[in-house]
Amino acid sequence: MFKADSAFSSFSAPDLDAERRFYRDTLGLDVVDCGMGTLELHTGGTKVLIYPKPDHEPASFTVLNFPVDNVEAEVDRLSALGVKFEHYEGELETDAKGIFRGDGPTIAWFKDPAGNILSVLEAKQARR
Repeated sequence: MFKADSAFSSFSAPDLDAERRFYRDTLGLDVVDCGMGTLELHTGGTKVLIYPKPDHEPASFTVLNFPVDNVEAEVDRLSALGVKFEHYEGELETDAKGIFRGDGPTIAWFKDPAGNILSVLEAKQARR
């Protein structure tokens, strides 16, 4: 039987040096170099593995969500560091900053250097 409390997520990227700099220097996460050329993100009690894949194709969905107290403040902070937020129209219409304030949590999406989609979302709304 597997250990559910030790499960972790993973995704690929073609350039782990760019990923390391982005996650460590821009997002401020603890990034650990692991064996076989992989990186491990430590996000509180959760680990996320990033592995090299030269023919990487980013997923068309969100691979990692970061709960925050205030999405707008976090969007402003990350934008000042050069992070570009996605803008969507239609059902998930975002405002000028890239923030969705519709049915569900307040959320904003952005991409890492490999094109993987990440989000910041309001923690108090995400726990509903």
